[in-house]
This record gives sequence, structure tokens and C-alpha cells, in this order.
Amino acid sequence: MSTAIRGIGELVTWDDDQPIRHDAGLVIDDGRVAWVGASDQTPAADEVIEADGAAVIPGFVDSHTHLVFAGDRAEEFAARMAGRPYEAGGIRTTVAATRAASADELAALAGARLAELHAQGTTTVEIKSGYGLDVATEARLLEVAASLTSETTYLGAHVVPSGVEPTDYVALVTGEMLAACAPHARWIDVFCETGAFDADQARTVLQAGMAAGLKPRIHANQLGYGPGVQLACELGAAAADHCTYLSDADVSALAETGVVAGLLPGVEFSTRHPYPDARRLLQAGVRVAIATDCNPGTSYTSSMPFCIALAVREMGLTPTEALHAATQAGAWSLQRTDVGHLRLGARADLAILNAPSHLHLAYRPGVPLVARVLRASA
Repeated sequence: MSTAIRGIGELVTWDDDQPIRHDAGLVIDDGRVAWVGASDQTPAADEVIEADGAAVIPGFVDSHTHLVFAGDRAEEFAARMAGRPYEAGGIRTTVAATRAASADELAALAGARLAELHAQGTTTVEIKSGYGLDVATEARLLEVAASLTSETTYLGAHVVPSGVEPTDYVALVTGEMLAACAPHARWIDVFCETGAFDADQARTVLQAGMAAGLKPRIHANQLGYGPGVQLACELGAAAADHCTYLSDADVSALAETGVVAGLLPGVEFSTRHPYPDARRLLQAGVRVAIATDCNPGTSYTSSMPFCIALAVREMGLTPTEALHAATQAGAWSLQRTDVGHLRLGARADLAILNAPSHLHLAYRPGVPLVARVLRASA
């Protein structure tokens, strides 16, 4: 079945020649973008959607989430707002609740969160494990994640569980746990940070995952200056996410290697750490993505529009750059060429806004502007 959308006031395709069109039309056939052009030249189709001057944008690509967990940490958030600093150890609070939850309970919770993302325009999402920290629970989390998305990430190396020696835990993460989790994952990740894993431990984890056929990405430089970004560049990771504290050498390495800097503005909003300077990164030639990092401890938001507004207000991006970071660059972070844009042949994943322009995503923060989401079947 083919679908035509006519009367599009502003169509964002990210096509090299004409990335943003006005008074446009678009035709979808077999789940793919089959035609783009002027509205009055739109070909006939089985179904016609009248956009009535609304903007149409690519579906958001959320390249960093932790959707599969149980419990919440609202009290921890309240304590931070009262002045207590964030530390990596808060993750262990979620681990206890998650271990106690059944697979069905976890699937219901994660499915509800995914529905929130979809309703706000996200059509591609990455989901990590990391709240099990034992073999059985990590595998269970990834099985749930794999039922929701093809972009699954093994994050057994989130933190070291209480009462376990770091050396022993790294051996578990790279041995029995990896063997149980790799069949359900595309990516491997590690939290390279003070209070979590140092550079040598993180390298060991990522290299073991790569040997098992997983692609590397990394939590890097969130809580302070550290080795995470340099390790990502050394190993050719797809993305270094957080990038809150970057030296000039870190910025240069990201630019030279093409590793995507995944910025997570919801985290800085929730932890009161300084926002990264996205303008500095773009001017250096770094590829910059935006993601929600939806998780119970440091960024419990499912809203990419909210993150776009923060990136514009606090990180120095223009509204157009922020939208690009939340769509096309998110696809780069996941090494996908079929999503994040609406060029010919792309998956027909898109959002119709209740607004005449994508500028309203930042101009009207907190307003539910996504009127309709179209998502190609898997």
C-alpha cells in the first residue's frame, strides 16, 4: 500500500541538495520513501494524508537509552536537587529492583516507556542492559530489549556490584556473562569513569565484546576529565556518549576519527553538571548526536523534543543543528543509513508536527507538538 502526504509546509529530508523543502509532498511505498517533490505534483497513492501546512521531520533516532529496569529513583533526584552530588554508585539501587522483577514485568515496563518515546516522535531506539550485573539478569534484560528493538547493547560493565572484586567482575563480564548476552546484542558498552571502570578495565571489556562480534560504544567523560573518549577513538567505537568534560586533545581525537559524540542533555538537567559545549565540537568538525539517556537515575525523560530544546538553550546548537543531531547524527551513532533522514529509499519513519516548522521544537519547549507518527514495519 502506498501513502502520499500532501501540503507539507516544511519537509526536512536532510538531502544534500535540498535538506529542507517547503510546500512539499512525499510518497511512501512498501515502507520506504519513494518520491519527494512539490506538493502540487504529488503522485496518486492508495492513501492520502493532507498535512495542511504542518512540518514533517524524520523520526527521532534515540541512540542511548536504558529502558529495561524496575523501580525508580525519585528520592535520589530530590536529594540531588537539594544539593547532594551525583555519583555512579546510585545504579546499584536500580539493580536490586530489577533483579526482583520477572521478564514479563520488565517487558511491560519497558514497553510502556517505548510507547512514550514513539508518541513523541522517536522511531528508532537503542536499549542497553546494565541493571542486572549478574549473568541471568543481564541476559534477561537483553532478551526483553531485543523484543523491542534491533539496537541492543550489552552493558554488563555498568558498575561493579557490591561485595565483588573488580578483577573478578571484569572476568565475569568478559567470560560467562558475555557468552550469555552476546546472542541478544549488537553493541557492547562500558561505563569508563571514576567509581565504575578504569581505562584498562574498559579496554578489556570492549575488546572481549569485539572478539565476540559486538560493536563498541562507551560511556565517556561524564563525571570529569578521563580516558573514555581517547579509548573510544583508539578502538574505533561508533560513539562516545556523555562527553561532558573534554580536553582539546579529546575534541581533536573525535574529529580525526569520526567517532560520534553523543550528548545527553537530560543528564546535565538532572545532575546539574555543566552542559557540554556542542558549538565547540561542531566547529572542530566533530559529529554530534543527541539522545535522551532515558534511565531512572540521571535522565528519566523519554522526550527527544525536550532534549532538543535543552541542546539549543544550553549547548549552543541552532534549532536546525539540534534536529539534525537528534535524527541523522543519531543514525550515524548507530551506524545506520536507512533511518534519521527522508531521502529516497529511506525507511518511512517520520513525524508530522502540529506546527509549521521544526523550529517550534525548541521554540515551544514542553508542548506536545508531535501530531502523528508514521513508522515502517520491521
